[in-house]
Amino acid sequence: MSSSTRAGLDKQPTDVAAMFDRVARRYDITNTVLSFGQDRMWRRATREALALRAGDVVLDLAAGTAVSTVELAESGATCVAADFSLGMLRAGTDRPVPKVAADALHLPFADQSFDAATISFGLRNVNDVDRALSELRRVLRPGGRLVVCEFSTPTFGPFRTVYLEYLMKALPAVARTVSSNPEAYVYLAESIRAWPDQAELATRVENAGFGQVRWRNLTGGIAALHRGVA
Repeated sequence: MSSSTRAGLDKQPTDVAAMFDRVARRYDITNTVLSFGQDRMWRRATREALALRAGDVVLDLAAGTAVSTVELAESGATCVAADFSLGMLRAGTDRPVPKVAADALHLPFADQSFDAATISFGLRNVNDVDRALSELRRVLRPGGRLVVCEFSTPTFGPFRTVYLEYLMKALPAVARTVSSNPEAYVYLAESIRAWPDQAELATRVENAGFGQVRWRNLTGGIAALHRGVA
């Protein structure tokens, strides 16, 4: 990725990691600006959907700077932040949670290591979604809970049209004023547009071996929470 600052939709792991390394410095503030502050609500909704209890051991995969992991830890559970971008993990150095460098396709954890797992806005960035879901299933104990929080498809047609216009035109323009790597947000817009809708992602979660799969829309379907049980 030496000649570019963004990944392509083939999502080569080295390109994706390098892109996030470059965006890490202003990642959290950029997310808040571009989502109009909805990122905080989405993190809280993810924690509530996991139904965490004190004593649970939780994997927060694609945790980035670990701001999401700190949110999960408010439940009293032991929460581990895992990401394959070392730049993102370094940007979250001051956040007091355990951090592990980890590839979603080859998780460095034993079978049945966790009571719950989540991946927020990260599943879309792996180049083998089904394998990543299978890895999450492998590291969960029987009955363990999975929550995927990811961008999705707005359900109201006129709103969907306005959202896609923002996504493809306004979002990259705003990113140029706040991000340390604006080109990454061109990738963000393109990857969201190409991502499966709610029903298709639910089917893929089921195919990875999860039961009781259901989803709930957030912010009119801009994002969705998918939940399953190992």
